[in-house]
Amino acid sequence: MPTLIDKPHTIEATTNKTILIDEYIGKLRTGHDQVSIAFLQCPPGWIEPGQTPTFEEYTLVLKGTVRITHRDGTLDVHAGQTVITHPGEWVQYSTPETDGAEYVAVCIPAFSMEAAHRDP
Repeated sequence: MPTLIDKPHTIEATTNKTILIDEYIGKLRTGHDQVSIAFLQCPPGWIEPGQTPTFEEYTLVLKGTVRITHRDGTLDVHAGQTVITHPGEWVQYSTPETDGAEYVAVCIPAFSMEAAHRDP
């Protein structure tokens, strides 16, 4: 029988600014270790600490621009575009534009703070 996820587990995460993360599938909402699916709403000027995750992340930008800084430069991902970051790559997510960004993140295996290996 299919499993309906009627609402996400919502997290307010704060780095330099607060973002809203709605986890629909993952460790917190459904106990899944294999995959996480979340919707993120990020204000303009938000920046996440750099990280070297052990998961692959698929980012689908729905609104605005997500900037991904990596060892070789930066990549701006605009609404309607998708980017894949790979395990073991250092990356840093931010929202440089004045309208912030909304995006869907799919992580395989599921996102966890331990697996993100964030910079100190």
